[in-house]
Amino acid sequence: MGGGALGTLFGVFAAALLIDVPVASALGLAAMAAILAHDIAPLPVVAQQMVAGLDSFPLLAIPLFVLAGGLMGAAGLTGRIVALALSLVGQRRGALAAVAVVACMLFGALSGSGVADTVAIGSLVLPAMKRAGYPPGFSAGLLGCAGSLGTVIPPSIVMIVYGVATGTSIGQLFTAGLVPGVLAGGALMAVSVWRARREGWGGAGEAEGLVAEEGAWVGLLALGAPLIIVGGIRGGIFTATEAGAVACLYALVVGLVATRALTLASLWGELRRAAETSGVILYVIATASLFGWVLGAMGAPQTVTAWLLGLTRDPTVVILLAMALLLVLGTFMETIAVILLLAPMLSTALPRYGIDPVHFGLLLTLNLAIGANTPPLGIDLMAACRVAGIPMRESFRHLPALLGAMACVLLALALAPDLVLWLPRRLG
Repeated sequence: MGGGALGTLFGVFAAALLIDVPVASALGLAAMAAILAHDIAPLPVVAQQMVAGLDSFPLLAIPLFVLAGGLMGAAGLTGRIVALALSLVGQRRGALAAVAVVACMLFGALSGSGVADTVAIGSLVLPAMKRAGYPPGFSAGLLGCAGSLGTVIPPSIVMIVYGVATGTSIGQLFTAGLVPGVLAGGALMAVSVWRARREGWGGAGEAEGLVAEEGAWVGLLALGAPLIIVGGIRGGIFTATEAGAVACLYALVVGLVATRALTLASLWGELRRAAETSGVILYVIATASLFGWVLGAMGAPQTVTAWLLGLTRDPTVVILLAMALLLVLGTFMETIAVILLLAPMLSTALPRYGIDPVHFGLLLTLNLAIGANTPPLGIDLMAACRVAGIPMRESFRHLPALLGAMACVLLALALAPDLVLWLPRRLG
């Protein structure tokens, strides 16, 4: 296929985005336009490839983990997770900023979704931060960045999609996400506490009254879910998909027995929300799979591989180039769409450089977590600003320090693969 077919594909895609067509629909329309305009394949292949893109057992883990995270929230664990984070951080200036990050990291180990993490924790922490004198723009920026760690810390929906798209072990990805998630969270805490102390935000007792002290121990139950999930997968007890079912069962037991906050009405509501959220995610996967198939039929993966091999033989340079590209695309495109478009192409080139797919998968995940907080799209930042009740522009001046901290961790992980890979190798 020539450049004309690629021009049609990306031209229609860009035009659709410019007129505010949803990304998932834009991907499907662009693929259909290229197929029709350049006679790539019979039109029925559209339906076949969309179905084939969803015909994967590991993808069943997505609705299961979405449901498990929702059930944990309905079980009343969100407030208890915040209480647990407060007990870990203690009462001192800057405590609320640190609590926000720790709570997001803990809840991220349940939800697997940056937006869910941001909304759940932000609804509790953001009003308290405002009362303590933190600027709403800073608080929203911090919650957006910390919430995005829900895609890095296992279980992660983004990692499941990457694993399915590239054939990488989801269990190894989950294990590899622990260290990067902790490092990124630590960097955000360091920056936010430093800013709070320098600017005089908050005070020694700023977190008093945020949550009730009693019941904080129940937040420890939330930590059981990721331990069971990662331990079970790495121990060969169950697959990633089966782990999703186990997580749902665990959430039901916690909600019905430990906290007794889960009712039939809330259970039905979470089932409905999980179906709606999963439907949106799977629609993106279906159309992106069709788009990727068209790219493959045009020979784009081979072209990218040849271009990279002709450009450099240095794996570090390749990783840095890929990270730069992902940072740009993550600013304008939805995370899952970026993964499904680029990961299959890049995964054919990376083995030529000896780059481990697990290492690259974690770099990609953290990279797109940064992209989820960069305008104009910035879906996690947008969610945080909506919870805070402020326009996005109010958070912009606080973002460079927060995103810079995450970018420093990303660079360290890119240059030192063992930071990502030592835990999967040790447990492997």
